[in-house]
Amino acid sequence: MKRTIKIGKMTIQLDFTLILILLWMCLLSSLALYTSFNLISTGSGSRYLMMQIVWYAVGFFVMFLISHFNNRILFRYMKPAYNFLMICLVYLFLSMLCIRFFGFHLPLAPDINGAVSWFRIPFISSFQPSEFIKIVLIILCARTITKFQRSHRDPSPKDDFLMLWEIAKVLLPPLILIFLQPDTGVCIIIGFTILVMILCSGIRKEYIYGLFGLLIFVVALFFYLYFFQHDFLSSIISNYRLQRIDAWLDPESNIRGSSNQLYTALLSLGSAGFFGYGLQPNIIAIPEAQTDFIFAAFGQSFGLVGTTLILASCILLDLYLCKIAYATKNRTDRLIVIGVIAMLFYQQMQNLGMIVGLLPITGITLPFISYGGSSILSYFIAFGFIANAEPKVKKRT
Repeated sequence: MKRTIKIGKMTIQLDFTLILILLWMCLLSSLALYTSFNLISTGSGSRYLMMQIVWYAVGFFVMFLISHFNNRILFRYMKPAYNFLMICLVYLFLSMLCIRFFGFHLPLAPDINGAVSWFRIPFISSFQPSEFIKIVLIILCARTITKFQRSHRDPSPKDDFLMLWEIAKVLLPPLILIFLQPDTGVCIIIGFTILVMILCSGIRKEYIYGLFGLLIFVVALFFYLYFFQHDFLSSIISNYRLQRIDAWLDPESNIRGSSNQLYTALLSLGSAGFFGYGLQPNIIAIPEAQTDFIFAAFGQSFGLVGTTLILASCILLDLYLCKIAYATKNRTDRLIVIGVIAMLFYQQMQNLGMIVGLLPITGITLPFISYGGSSILSYFIAFGFIANAEPKVKKRT
């Protein structure tokens, strides 16, 4: 249900169904963080909960603010936003080099859990540029695809290649910098998202087959090197990443080290039963219970019922976004919605998959449930653009 509300001179488009779903996710996130109070090893659990509620409030405000403007106006600021975030990523890269070679970090850019991915802002919070550049890349790639579709009604193979090249020029620089932080998880999210957008762009089948072939080749090459040329692979990929693959393939190989997160998550979910342990303190200690492994912490407290509730909520949000994408007629807006759906879906599947041992651990959080201001705020920015997409349909029908 969508309504237009006027506040003074401001006109805000409100999708009440989407707002209700997001409010429900906020309640679930608050409950999940509350259950993880006794599992959090760093910081205060109550502080995480209060900050999460604050970030949700800020997110709703930003979404309403963005929905006041037309997307065509907002698109003008995407290139400056891209340039600003690239400067941030370069700064983080330089800080990482300083840490590696000189033993100190640049101001506001420390090493956190083995990665230089955040700006630590005193008395406020942390800021992760890679979370926001995901949204900017979705919008820039959507505009690039639409631009080529409008200028080439019957595109030749060369036209499709030029479109891919334009996307690559925007996509590769931030991907490389994010990979070097190192943050493999965000790189995979961005790559998957843009791939889905390209597949939905109407590009000729030959390029689709080529992209899938390249993907299969890269995965096959990695596992060949992992099993048969392990020494060579360890010389080009950090031991930290390889240890995560080791832990995924054998969760009991090093339960006090690299396998600890996965092992305790499986133990928590497997022993929780149908209704879980309730809110009893410290049944099974779970590292990063407030972020990457919040699903396991929630499952430990509420069992199969609780995990099913989170899964159903994620599916509900995804399906509603699919409904919006199906209804949206503007090509750029539709591609933006498709990109957000792809990003959201992959992040959900990767987080849940790594917790149950189906996928390797990559440090990806569960959207709208895990603690994280940058993640929540970036998704609300995306939903502001989505809120602007749907009214165009209403006017045309």
